[in-house]
Amino acid sequence: MIDPELARSVAFAPLTVTVERGRLAFFAKATGQADPVYSDVEAAKAAGHPDLPVPPTFLFGLEMEVPEPFGWLTGLGVDLRHVLHGEQSFTYHSLAHAGDTLTLRSRVTDAYTKKTLDFLVKETEVRRGGEPVAEARTTIVVKR
Repeated sequence: MIDPELARSVAFAPLTVTVERGRLAFFAKATGQADPVYSDVEAAKAAGHPDLPVPPTFLFGLEMEVPEPFGWLTGLGVDLRHVLHGEQSFTYHSLAHAGDTLTLRSRVTDAYTKKTLDFLVKETEVRRGGEPVAEARTTIVVKR
């Protein structure tokens, strides 16, 4: 069983990353984005964007840019073989584009148990400078 107090005390260092055009185009292709605005700079500009826009779930992948993206889970004693992706949601405030430098700040906001499952809720605030871009919320399920 995961200690909820310990889980909520996990410290995540802020992550600052510059969104690369090539990664956006690759992500769009990998996720089946048919709209050329996500992979063709000219199409994006014709649609009124300064560059390729960030596809809807791309921000989740940015959190994996650290050397040990799941180290916080193993630090809580979680066996990664028992981890399931439970839920993911985003609240968007503005669009991000290729070339933008984004800062992600994450924290565990909830930890609870139901029967033989532990749940961890992690929220990530994404900003460009001082401007809010999005909040991402991820629920991770750990089978005991």
